[in-house]
Amino acid sequence: MTRAVVRWVVVAAAAHGMAGWAAASAQAVPAVAQRLAYVRSGEILRKTPGYAAAESTFTGELRAAQVEMERFQARLDTAMQMFEQQSIALSPPARQAKQRELTDMQRRYQQRATELQEKARQRERDLMSPIQARVNSIIQGIRAEGNYALIFDADSPNAGIVAADPALDLTARVIERLRQAQ
Repeated sequence: MTRAVVRWVVVAAAAHGMAGWAAASAQAVPAVAQRLAYVRSGEILRKTPGYAAAESTFTGELRAAQVEMERFQARLDTAMQMFEQQSIALSPPARQAKQRELTDMQRRYQQRATELQEKARQRERDLMSPIQARVNSIIQGIRAEGNYALIFDADSPNAGIVAADPALDLTARVIERLRQAQ
């Protein structure tokens, strides 16, 4: 037999065995109806008490960091333009020294940008964690009360929800409970 035929026989036997196993498994495990629902987290967050203030605080702090980086970038651009204009008149050692200075300035810029990005991520976590914890607690409570097996987030890019029955949407209940808990 050729290798291709042997592979085909092995694959066919495996598929037949898997089909038999799947059929036996389906007979052995009874189907249990599970309650499912979904929420729209974006709407919940926008309507959660305290979210607007946290978002405003974060946006203001982020804008201050952006202004700092824009100023740093402007200084770097100016220094590079001056170097380009003066480089012809500079001696080779002076040109190399100026290039090292510009490289060091670019490195400091990148380092500061990384620091500010990490600081912004941490600040966002600090501001949003209590809000998200409150929302998650209420969703868990509704899940337990309603005996839901799963509650999906329809706003999640990985949710994979193409269409859903609006009757399964718990968003309004979550928002109402958040307002009551205030």
